[in-house]
Amino acid sequence: MKYAIIGFGKIGHALAKAFARNGIEVVVATTRAPERFAADAAAIGPTIVPNTLAEAVKADVIFLAVRFESHPEVAKALPDWKGKTVIDAMNTQAPLEELGGVPSSAYVARVFAGARVVKGFNHLVAAVLGQNPAVHGGRRVVFLASDDDGAAAEMGALAEQLGFAPIQLGGLSEGGLLVHARGKSWGHLIFKDLIAFDR
Repeated sequence: MKYAIIGFGKIGHALAKAFARNGIEVVVATTRAPERFAADAAAIGPTIVPNTLAEAVKADVIFLAVRFESHPEVAKALPDWKGKTVIDAMNTQAPLEELGGVPSSAYVARVFAGARVVKGFNHLVAAVLGQNPAVHGGRRVVFLASDDDGAAAEMGALAEQLGFAPIQLGGLSEGGLLVHARGKSWGHLIFKDLIAFDR
């Protein structure tokens, strides 16, 4: 399985740190030439590989960590997203009316036609997401929502591999709303920093 993170701002860095901590290779890309952020990638670890957007979209699993307004440009990088799993780690404050009345993740699923879209890794601020998820004898929770149960299960397994405790919220229309920022009203689970303890 090949992984990529598109967007290398605060959330992109936090996700890259999670991969680096576990020695898992991940390609990072932006709209800039990879040489522009190669030093930042190297500072995180040797498994963080800077590359072009065109190369990044060849991965099986792609984390979207760009500004929400930029994701349609990323979608143009492939004519068809079939066979790809896209993790929507973005947040937007656009009201639902601007998104056709659906949560942002459902909107993203329409743009990335054919992809298996999973909403996840977006409810924590970057400074918290970037920390080691093993805390107080438990594991930091990440929420996942998807209309594809198989993709949700696979990303749950990846979240566990990265050290997190995944909690499945159901489909994008229901679970996605819980981690969606809508206008000035945030979803109920946004910024909830929860720890799960194994029995």
